[in-house]
Amino acid sequence: MNSFHTQGVVILDFGSQYTQLIARRVREQNVFSEILSSETAFNDILNRKPAALILSGGPSSVFGHEAPEFDEAILDADFPILGICYGLQLLAHHQGGLVESTGHGEYGFATISVDDDSSLFSDMAKESRVWMSHMDRVSRIPDGWHTLAHSSNGVVAAMANEDQSRVATQFHPEVAHTEEGKTILRNFLFKVANCAPSWTTGNFIDEQIELIRKQVGDGKVLVGVSGGVDSTIVAALLHKAIGDRSTAVLIDHGLLRKNEAQDCVLALKTGLGVNINMFDESDIFLSKLEGVIDPEKKRKIIGNQFIYSFHRIANEMGEMQFLAQGTLYPDVIESGVSKGKTAHVIKSHHNVGGLPEDMDFELVEPLRELFKDEVRNVGRELGLPETLIERHPFPGPGLAVRIIGEITRDRIKILQEADQIYMDILHEDELYNEIWQAFAVLIPVQTVGVMGDQRTYENLLGIRAVTSTDGMTADWFRMPADTLTKISNKIVNSVRGINRVVYDITSKPPGTIEWE
Repeated sequence: MNSFHTQGVVILDFGSQYTQLIARRVREQNVFSEILSSETAFNDILNRKPAALILSGGPSSVFGHEAPEFDEAILDADFPILGICYGLQLLAHHQGGLVESTGHGEYGFATISVDDDSSLFSDMAKESRVWMSHMDRVSRIPDGWHTLAHSSNGVVAAMANEDQSRVATQFHPEVAHTEEGKTILRNFLFKVANCAPSWTTGNFIDEQIELIRKQVGDGKVLVGVSGGVDSTIVAALLHKAIGDRSTAVLIDHGLLRKNEAQDCVLALKTGLGVNINMFDESDIFLSKLEGVIDPEKKRKIIGNQFIYSFHRIANEMGEMQFLAQGTLYPDVIESGVSKGKTAHVIKSHHNVGGLPEDMDFELVEPLRELFKDEVRNVGRELGLPETLIERHPFPGPGLAVRIIGEITRDRIKILQEADQIYMDILHEDELYNEIWQAFAVLIPVQTVGVMGDQRTYENLLGIRAVTSTDGMTADWFRMPADTLTKISNKIVNSVRGINRVVYDITSKPPGTIEWE
């Protein structure tokens, strides 16, 4: 175990959608954090020599039959513990307090009043806005404990034991909606737990290089790249870790943006010195997608075919035992994969939920527990150019999930042309770097228009732009009216097959960023 792992934080995952956000917030304070299953044995936790333990939220009731198993010995540990939401209820329940179901829960913003600002709520306002998301509540705190804060409707918002080595919040300090959440977590890390701020991006890179070398040994790795920042950084990491024993492969599945395959290969070869080869597999991908309109089927077909194509290419190149790919945590959590295996499936990602069960490759996924902004910081540390680092996210299935309905070569060409115009104008108006992700969507609806005094009946195009920090939540970008006008006019006048453009103003939630 590396020295910067000790005096960090272990997070037990009880199934919350926000668990990885906790880890991320801890890492933002330069403290190492590791997520483990709620069922992890206490001795395994002790072997990691943590400075503190955090109990995550979760969808269960502490007194229900579905409540996750955990080693109760952790409650007697010498290191401090922070319980969040379900974690608060767990501490209350096992220390003799009373947890009850209200039948209606509390969701969204709430105002709390601080009763004790000696540690967890130090340097905070007496009243603060927080994010609640719970069904059960603590109606009686355990003996020897006291209330740190209460919400406006009388709910115990935070509590602690006598020496404040056990503290807990009913709300979620890790989410951005909690106004002073970072202060609360910082207070826990440094005023309650005395953690060591020794975790950095450079340490992450060193650790991943060590893990890659340990996993791969003397083997060879095929690195799947798409041109996006995630797979580019994976290719750079693998090159740094094992050199020529990694070979980057870009598979053109016919669903990339206009000229993207050629541009990507050129950037990786000349800019980073990565050994990369491109293979045109568009015919087989598009033949398998013919007539398919269900987005989950599209993703699974593409995920499977990527692996089959990689297998064939690997055999042509010689023995390749490993496949490296740029999986990120939002891909994992939306696909229903978590440490505790209790997260809900939002949609399958081709590189997680779409992989075939008979896959022979062993996966190498060094970025699997990072968010996009963390990945970009890794790229900067590795010395990648900003033009690559700041590229908007692009889905592995490519335009397949941006062409709603049937995929045909004609529809792909229409979307590629429209999308290129959209991206060019965002760069021209210096808006591209203000936006987390922007893209066009071809909608299977035709509308009546008039062009040159003639009636048209052509395709509807949706355009979308969002702001976000990590992709887990997002808000629609307030696009200037002049820019929207320019985009619409140029697309309608330049792309044959489109006569109407609409702008998507849906946030995440309730929508996802991509349409499919």
